[in-house]
Amino acid sequence: MQNKSTEQQTFKSGFVSIIGRPNVGKSTYINRVIGQKIAIMSDKPQTTRNKVQGVLTTNDSQIILIDTPGIHKPKHKLGDFMMRVATNTLKEVDLILFMINAVEGYGKGDEFIIEKLKTVRTPVFLVINKIDQVHPDDLLKIIEKYKELYDFAEIIPISALEGQNTERLLEQIKEYLPEGPQYYPADQITDHPERFIVSELIREKVLHLTREEVPHSIAVIIEKMQKKPESETIHVMAAIIVERSSQKGIIIGKQGSMLKEVGKRARIDIENLLGSKVYLELWVKVQKDWRNKITQLRDFGFREDEY
Repeated sequence: MQNKSTEQQTFKSGFVSIIGRPNVGKSTYINRVIGQKIAIMSDKPQTTRNKVQGVLTTNDSQIILIDTPGIHKPKHKLGDFMMRVATNTLKEVDLILFMINAVEGYGKGDEFIIEKLKTVRTPVFLVINKIDQVHPDDLLKIIEKYKELYDFAEIIPISALEGQNTERLLEQIKEYLPEGPQYYPADQITDHPERFIVSELIREKVLHLTREEVPHSIAVIIEKMQKKPESETIHVMAAIIVERSSQKGIIIGKQGSMLKEVGKRARIDIENLLGSKVYLELWVKVQKDWRNKITQLRDFGFREDEY
């Protein structure tokens, strides 16, 4: 009986924020650890807009990983919102992972983040991602450079894409977490509702297939998501919101070809997520300058009061 009690007391849990410049691999790392796509991935910066929480539960711990928007200079009200989301999480977590891209090295965005980190007492890991793309000698130089700038609790090089050192990082995270309760059921992998993940999967496909300014000016709203009573198929109706008519034309494509391809690719991921057949219906709406309109930002799920 004594052993069982001891085991219960050593369960660890906590919240871990992943911050960094755009496109350093935060979403890739979360998806790798969770083992399922819950955060969208793209080589375009500023892909993540809201906090995405991934929940990893083992027999002795529960780690809640928070993927935050990449830190950048805001150009509109949506950008302001994204920065508040990213920086506010620093005050609420048990551990911070400051992720950098080994290929890009030190930049002004990192300087900005380090200044923010100096205002918190939370332990900070430096996570150097994409080490599969650099020479070991270059890696040592990066470590020395960042050591001069901040007193990191741990410095851990990884490749989120290849899975290199990701298990070691998890073990180190666990070491720093306090003893605590299991916040979520063991089989839950995110705190976001399915509608949010579905909308993000659709937005990811638009990001992959379009170019230039189109990606940053789109939002995806799930209008309807329900199982048809006569079958196991889930009917999803979603609107892709853009700011200009020209963008609408690009997303629809010649004779609807682009929209069809977005739907085809998104449906595969949505079916994997929901474990069911999906009938996906997409259309495109123009909402001029929606990224600068507070009411529309709220309608689209960007609510400052939640952060």
